[in-house]
Amino acid sequence: MTGGGFTKLPGGSVVVALSLPRPAIQGRGEAVRVRVLVHAANRPRALTRLRNLGLRAVYLRGNAEPPTQDEVTAVLHHPDGLVWRSVPDDDTESWHPIAALLRPAPQPS
Repeated sequence: MTGGGFTKLPGGSVVVALSLPRPAIQGRGEAVRVRVLVHAANRPRALTRLRNLGLRAVYLRGNAEPPTQDEVTAVLHHPDGLVWRSVPDDDTESWHPIAALLRPAPQPS
C-alpha cells in the first residue's frame, strides 16, 4: 500500500485517506488505483473498518498524502463514513459507497 495519510478533526475523530489497488476486470486492461476515505474515532479504528470489509493488507505508514478538504467534506457527508473513487482524482467523478468497490466484478460474456 502506498499513498496515504490522515487528518485529525477538531472533535477528535480522524479521516484517513488511502490509495489502494483495485483488481482489474478480466480482459479489460490493467489494475487501477482507487482513493479510499474512512471517517473513524482514530487511525487504528479506521484501518480496522477496512480490514473487517476484507481489505486485510491495509496499512498506513506516514502522512505523505493526507485527505484534502474536499475529501474530508465528502466522507463526512456520507452516511457510512466510508467512500472511494478512482485515482488520480477526477473532480467530475462522484464518490462511491464502499459496497460498490467490494462487489464481485462482472464476468465478461
